[in-house]
Amino acid sequence: MTETHGAIVLFNEQKIRRTWHQGAWWFSVVDVAGALTESPDPGAYWRKLKQRLNEEESEVVTFCHGLKLPAPDGKMRATDCANTESLLRIIQSIPSPRAEPFKRWLAKVGYERIQEIENPELAQERMKRLYEEKGYPKDWIDKRLRGMAVRQDLTDEWKQRGLTSQKDYAILTADISRATFGMTPKEYKKHKNLPEKSGVNLRDHMTDLELIFTMLGERVTTEISGKEQPEGLAENRRVAKRGGGVAGTARKQAEAELGRSVVSGENYLNVTTPKAVRGQKKRGEAGMDNP
Repeated sequence: MTETHGAIVLFNEQKIRRTWHQGAWWFSVVDVAGALTESPDPGAYWRKLKQRLNEEESEVVTFCHGLKLPAPDGKMRATDCANTESLLRIIQSIPSPRAEPFKRWLAKVGYERIQEIENPELAQERMKRLYEEKGYPKDWIDKRLRGMAVRQDLTDEWKQRGLTSQKDYAILTADISRATFGMTPKEYKKHKNLPEKSGVNLRDHMTDLELIFTMLGERVTTEISGKEQPEGLAENRRVAKRGGGVAGTARKQAEAELGRSVVSGENYLNVTTPKAVRGQKKRGEAGMDNP
């Protein structure tokens, strides 16, 4: 009944957008209304229901937060979201025979998240299964998951330095990427012909070596930051450029030895089987300089 992948979960093949906010999952109320009612216009259904709840002076609407979720056009847009408790109260206002299974589904999603907090290895195993289902090879998956851990250590370090905004993280990440590969993530996406305005994760389309040098730049940045404890965005940017510079120098040395570019124009958008992934990787290794 349920499958999880980043900001999307499925209920009986219906996509439910969600986001982690204030220590809990928050779900798109519009998506839930669509899953329970099969309305041709879930947005209109929720607006009408919200109006009725407001007229009844129900406090449940006040517990909904406008949080940014990926819209169909790929942009992040403010969407009415509710946590599990508030969502259960909203569901009680929706006359639907599908409500009870949905309540059990919500409880299961919440329980899985609690388990993952207590044992992070469970979250890692879940991610591994998802990548396997997409057709990625095991050795690539291992590097991708290791890269996630390295990235988490880096963002934790930035938090220790007093940086908490996603905008700051994006600036610092761009500094590391530019020093490592000569491109920002946005430019890298373009190089790989990935959709610019989408939720596509660049790292899900990197080759093994690209992942390795990404990890190196971020790990060295974390180590330098922990040692020097920079303050403010400007000082942290200097550290990020130095950390990425170490990876950039190593990349150039590797390219000189290999006689080819590490930076690849290949992506995994059309890959559905492990065999296809391996075939695409071989093509990429034969002509990595081609965008």
